[in-house]
Amino acid sequence: MILLADMILSYFPQLHDNEIVKGIRKAADFTERPIRKLLPPDLPFDFSPLVVIVLLNLLMALW
Repeated sequence: MILLADMILSYFPQLHDNEIVKGIRKAADFTERPIRKLLPPDLPFDFSPLVVIVLLNLLMALW
């Protein structure tokens, strides 16, 4: 849910200074940062949330 909230809130730049939004961003970056390092930097969109969601679904299916 945090990843989804982060993706939606990224479309509202006027909210980036809000403390709640900063907390959501910090929590989402915890899982997205390692994925961003692996993805090419010249992609037109940030696909790291999608990759994290797919990986989490794969882990849940294997568990």
